[in-house]
Amino acid sequence: MTTNISNTANINQITLAGGCFWCIESAFNSVRGIITAVSGYMGGHTDSPKYRDIITGQTGHAEVVQLTFDENLISVRELFEIFFTLHNPTQLNRQGNDIGTQYRSAVFFHNDSQKQSAVEIIKEIDQDKMWPSPVVTEVTAQSTFYSGEQFHQDFFNKNPENPYCQALISPKMAKFKQTFVNKLK
Repeated sequence: MTTNISNTANINQITLAGGCFWCIESAFNSVRGIITAVSGYMGGHTDSPKYRDIITGQTGHAEVVQLTFDENLISVRELFEIFFTLHNPTQLNRQGNDIGTQYRSAVFFHNDSQKQSAVEIIKEIDQDKMWPSPVVTEVTAQSTFYSGEQFHQDFFNKNPENPYCQALISPKMAKFKQTFVNKLK
């Protein structure tokens, strides 16, 4: 099913980081209202970084997914509800065995409304004690987005037999699809 883009005033972007971008991208690409989910890099201090630079942790960039979405079909709040179930937002500069600032949890907001929504949902998650530790997700204004190499785009769907995909992404995707069945394309 393709998304009908009838009113561009309702088309928005947000950029999210939650560990390895392959899982985040794969999940969001299957959500109704998402027009594009592009793996890339944001939040660093070098120009035009490549993956080989990012994985050193020296550029300051996070692996991110930039979402273009139709707010007529999915709200920012719903995006955050999905995002905060796809990764552990209480792990500082890591997700499981992926360690380093490039794997940090971050919301790179594109407008003040997104910032406010992110702060509110983080506060709710902490108040409701959904995690045993406080959320450490960074909430910061977007900076230059660098699209990841073509190899990284739609990686999970193109490489389902990859050991990383089988061990880590497949179980997350199965749980994600059960939890958000009503939001899938």
